[in-house]
Amino acid sequence: MLPLVVRVEKAAPPPRTDALETAARAVLTLLCDERATAVDGAWAEAVRDWQDARIRKVVRRARGAEWRRACELPGITVSGAHTEVRVFPPVPLDGWPKELAKLQVSGTELDDPQPPVTPGPEVPVLWLNPELEMSAGKAMAQAGHAAQLAWWELADAQREAWRRADFALAVRVAAPEHWAALTRSGLPVVRDAGFTEIAPGSCTVVADHPIFRGRPWEL
Repeated sequence: MLPLVVRVEKAAPPPRTDALETAARAVLTLLCDERATAVDGAWAEAVRDWQDARIRKVVRRARGAEWRRACELPGITVSGAHTEVRVFPPVPLDGWPKELAKLQVSGTELDDPQPPVTPGPEVPVLWLNPELEMSAGKAMAQAGHAAQLAWWELADAQREAWRRADFALAVRVAAPEHWAALTRSGLPVVRDAGFTEIAPGSCTVVADHPIFRGRPWEL
């Protein structure tokens, strides 16, 4: 599974939407890192084996000394507007580093102080299922899945354009009246395995990239 750790300081927790977007960008950042893509990259075998199986992700939270210890491990820290997420190379289910294994995995609740703005038409959007309630950690993992499914659908030049844009994307809750159409649109859909929180096979996120909408991805 792919470990992600979000920094949640007690006095200044990150906004929920920013945390979800930063987690998705962290997954994409790892996927294009040369340690994961080079034939002899330090993470290449682990990333390849993980992508060939279930692309399971687990999000844990840390603050203070916990966060500093997590940052000492091999990984990548990605920053959003108000969020820091560190992503690590995949590990076996029972092979978490001790610094990460003791971090809390459940109960991460975050809120948005203000409703997120409507994204522009050039921005990839990861649409959340409006009928499901997910913790922030669960939703971060699902957003990461959707970003990864979108990444797999893109050609190399399109991936490079997205990378140069610092993986700009938005995560939004779909309008209830639009959700069914989104799941039938042919866009990449995340179907949850049902390990935590929600029923197996639930559609959690639809990945909508400008490329899939027939518009050019110009930077």
